[in-house]
Amino acid sequence: MTELELKYGCNPNQKPARIFMEEGELPLKVLNGRPGYINFMDALNSWQLVKALKKATGLPAAASFKHVSPAGAALGLPLTDVERHIYFAPEGELSPIACAYIRARGADRLCSFGDWAALSDVCDGDTARFLAAEVSDGIIAPGYTDEALAILKGKRKGGYNVVEIDPGYTPSPIERRNIFGITFEQGYNDLDIREEMLQNVVTENKELSQQAKNDMLLSLITLKYTQSNSVCYVKNGMTIGVGAGQQSRIHCTRLAGNKADIWWLRQHPKVLGLQFVDNIRRPDRDNAIDIYISDEHDDVLAEGVWQNTFKVKPEVLTSEEKAAWIARMSGVTVGSDAFFPFGDNVERARKSGVQYIAQPGGSIRDDQVIATADKYGMVMAFTGIRLFHH
Repeated sequence: MTELELKYGCNPNQKPARIFMEEGELPLKVLNGRPGYINFMDALNSWQLVKALKKATGLPAAASFKHVSPAGAALGLPLTDVERHIYFAPEGELSPIACAYIRARGADRLCSFGDWAALSDVCDGDTARFLAAEVSDGIIAPGYTDEALAILKGKRKGGYNVVEIDPGYTPSPIERRNIFGITFEQGYNDLDIREEMLQNVVTENKELSQQAKNDMLLSLITLKYTQSNSVCYVKNGMTIGVGAGQQSRIHCTRLAGNKADIWWLRQHPKVLGLQFVDNIRRPDRDNAIDIYISDEHDDVLAEGVWQNTFKVKPEVLTSEEKAAWIARMSGVTVGSDAFFPFGDNVERARKSGVQYIAQPGGSIRDDQVIATADKYGMVMAFTGIRLFHH
């Protein structure tokens, strides 16, 4: 048996703590830092996600995890000029894996504060340099270039957590966990999410482009590693809103939809035109943008807080302007880890530009849900597969 002693468990009072293998060697190595219990939970969940994404799409993939659910996940597609601006991406050519992580973190920069990063491919210098400027707890990847490792070892005064995973590792077909001293056992969820699951299109509109299929796969794979109940909005190869751990399906859909709206509002001309004071820290800028977009905007500006953040007092982004901008969003995909029980989920999704839906189906009100999707010309696929994760 091999093991790695940890400082403590989920909380400082939970000692002793360790990770171990009852047979064989641990399939990972800590190259720097001292990851904790939650760090490893994030690392192992996020690694499974990006490995599955790479397998399903053939593209490099990355994820940004917080508290065992993804704040964002993305494929390694080129960044637009607007994305470079709102994600703090450096100028010049960037590697696909760097683009994947920048987009994954950019999905919800507020929630990615202090994240755990996961990469499907070897971490290179481009990715490490971007990570070095962000507030992050650690990273897992199948390897690191010498340049990347040197950069990451210099982060957080030398204490940044760097974990290398064996990409060929396959877990036992049976997994166990203890709750309240009682052992639970189940088969490992080795479900292979692939395009064949999207063939049962139940709506009148059945046009699915390859990009839409990839976005559906991205949503479903993200949901497989998100605390349930969960709903995920995706656009152009990246999540733009993840709603996790809600007891009600509609609350998941609203939460994720609100996050998608914020992602889109960050691209509003007034937001792009904000003039920040020199040398403002990235988290401070993210917080300021979030407040500027939110309903707290007027109060904050009235209190004069803007003087510490902006060079020039920004114009108000009115409710009417926000509504008009959100109405322009289109081509969005939404996935759900279990069936939509009512058409209200489809109605809420439509408000955030959803055109494509992937969900298991199986509700007694499937006809109502399909009719709601047909009303808006959406494309909806029933996968027949539930993706609960706890």
